[in-house]
Amino acid sequence: MARRRQRKVSLFSAVATVLVAVVAWGFNTWQQQESTGNSAGQTIVATDNQATYDKLANLDYVNNSAPIVTVDHNRSGLNLKDWQGPKIDYGNLDQLNRTTTVTGYLDQRTLIRSAGRPSQNWEPTGWHNRYTMVNGRRVNRQNRGHLIAYTVSGNLDSEGNYQAGELGSSDNPKNLASQTEYANQVLMQTYEEAVRSALAAQAQVIYKVTTVFRGSELMPRGYWLRAKSSNGDVDFNVYIYNVQNGIKYDYATGRSTVDASVEVKQD
Repeated sequence: MARRRQRKVSLFSAVATVLVAVVAWGFNTWQQQESTGNSAGQTIVATDNQATYDKLANLDYVNNSAPIVTVDHNRSGLNLKDWQGPKIDYGNLDQLNRTTTVTGYLDQRTLIRSAGRPSQNWEPTGWHNRYTMVNGRRVNRQNRGHLIAYTVSGNLDSEGNYQAGELGSSDNPKNLASQTEYANQVLMQTYEEAVRSALAAQAQVIYKVTTVFRGSELMPRGYWLRAKSSNGDVDFNVYIYNVQNGIKYDYATGRSTVDASVEVKQD
């Protein structure tokens, strides 16, 4: 009888040990997913702006995963009571000459058309642009990506102050970063169009864009977009990976190589 009881106790201990291990594995796996943000529909949540920035900077894009990550359940956290415009607050370049955060307080007066945009000559950090063929398509490896889009920042001077006819955001070093063609012309367009639509409806919009760098790298890992409109149509908080199908980037320098193993999910 004593031996049976001892065997039962031993079996119970073994089962308990396995259960503890399984629970620990599940928790660690959940923590890993929470920190990497690589699963579809993943939301990055942090306690403050710097903590969020650090989490985003440490994300690595995984082939064929969603190229956009939701932040703080897609709520901007912006307050329309802070709107004071029309104007743009340009964050100063950092010690490496990189862009930081640009905040636009926009309304219908800043909404313009893209026709007639002046040429751009500024070369942002990590700028090593060249055209190449990828899967039979001519691709611009890098764009001069505007933090605040040209078409929603019209009639503002280079300091961000309202002045009719001025186009100060266009070739502005504080508003341009090295961005992939896909991130610039496809992924970011959806959110910029939402801002344009709100402005066309005569709403006020706060639009905040942060370039996210890892360490001392010169090309952004991604763009962090937040916006809110006074008519309630716009309220988003997302992170866009700075990636391009078929091209591998060295974010430390901005240089790139054609690499068929890089597969970016077409959003």
